Amino acid sequence: MLATVAEGIGLGAALDVAPGEARAGVKRQATVLADALEAALGALYLDGGLAPARIFVRRAFGAAMTAQAVPPKDAKTALQEWAQGRGLPLPEYIIASREGPSHAPAFVVTVTVAGATGSGTAGSKRAAEQAAAADLLGKLAP
Repeated sequence: MLATVAEGIGLGAALDVAPGEARAGVKRQATVLADALEAALGALYLDGGLAPARIFVRRAFGAAMTAQAVPPKDAKTALQEWAQGRGLPLPEYIIASREGPSHAPAFVVTVTVAGATGSGTAGSKRAAEQAAAADLLGKLAP
């Protein structure tokens, strides 16, 4: 979000970097833009105080904050809330298989709610559970 806001206010163009770094595109890197915005906010606060900093934050971040009035939910949370909202038991996650070498495993996880099943595969159990929940949510959506 910081990088997006920094791009929106044109902060990258105001950065002074070495010519080689400029040619490498450092002014467009998300981490550089985010760090620069944090530094600019700190400088604004230290120089002008809370009031100007608050005005800037509300103006620069306002659209992003109102666009996302409801925080995003990960698939597991959304599936659990879907089930609970219908008085159903909690989703049940089962590791169906684990394949591959120890340095690069592939977990296959299934999730079941009210007789409906979804599955997901990923390099970690947690990510496979998220994928399975997303799969099931896609099947449950009207």
